[in-house]
Amino acid sequence: MSNPVRAKSVDNPADILWFAIEAAQYGGAALATLVEIRGGAARALGAHVAVASDGRFCGYVSGGCVEAAVAAEALQAIADGRDRMVKFGEGSPFFDITLPCGGGITIAIHVLRNTDVLDDALKELACRKSVALAYSPDLQRLAPLDKVPLRSGWCGEDFISVYRPKTRVVISGQTGEAEAVRRLAEASGYAFDVVGSKSTSQIIDIDAFTAVALLHHDLDLEEVWLTKALASSAFYIGALGSTRTHRRRIDRLRSTGVSSEAFDRIKAPIGLFGPTRDSASLALSVLADIAAARLENFG
Repeated sequence: MSNPVRAKSVDNPADILWFAIEAAQYGGAALATLVEIRGGAARALGAHVAVASDGRFCGYVSGGCVEAAVAAEALQAIADGRDRMVKFGEGSPFFDITLPCGGGITIAIHVLRNTDVLDDALKELACRKSVALAYSPDLQRLAPLDKVPLRSGWCGEDFISVYRPKTRVVISGQTGEAEAVRRLAEASGYAFDVVGSKSTSQIIDIDAFTAVALLHHDLDLEEVWLTKALASSAFYIGALGSTRTHRRRIDRLRSTGVSSEAFDRIKAPIGLFGPTRDSASLALSVLADIAAARLENFG
């Protein structure tokens, strides 16, 4: 068998599934999934490693300490043509492979015999829709689910992997702060749109996986996109300005008939920490706040 070698340092599920599909077309592949955590773990249930038959792999099911061993097990599964469950860390027969956190994990390795279900899942994600796939160890099969649960985990005899669209950040602002947030969002692998303050012609679907960052120093300039954000299902709405400015913002909203439930959604002052006095610190604060909100909403 080939020796395992990391091909890409990515942990975005869509990238990992694409790798698995391409590998399956050129010699075979397996998809390894974190299905059990005993104690602590560096990754959440449902995390993947995709392994090509030539030894290349990508993704993470730990902090990087067992992925090569997972890939070696996947290569054996591909050679045997059968799925397998493998334990690492606590409760594992591999006494020489330990997890720094002291816990243990179980990995389900599925040999890909057909990639149609993965193709369909990626198409749904590209349309900004959530997707769930059920893995049956007994049947050694992946199948789509109509109803998407909140998080990945076991449901009876099947393990359900949940996939959500990547975070999109809508950035409204004409200052250095807006540009800093855009650069950091791009570096973080988020989708993003930079919109004009007065524009009503830009058609952007602000869905449940979208965060809106309003980075204006004038309440008039944020009005168009604040109104759109409050009418949407955005999981995060943040606005620049002091506590005093936010009280003025609320008074304006209340005078136009906006309910308290709506303006309670606004995080103002924007960001996880503050006050900040430079654009780089503000960008870190805003993106950290968005990441924390995404984690709280979707895990």
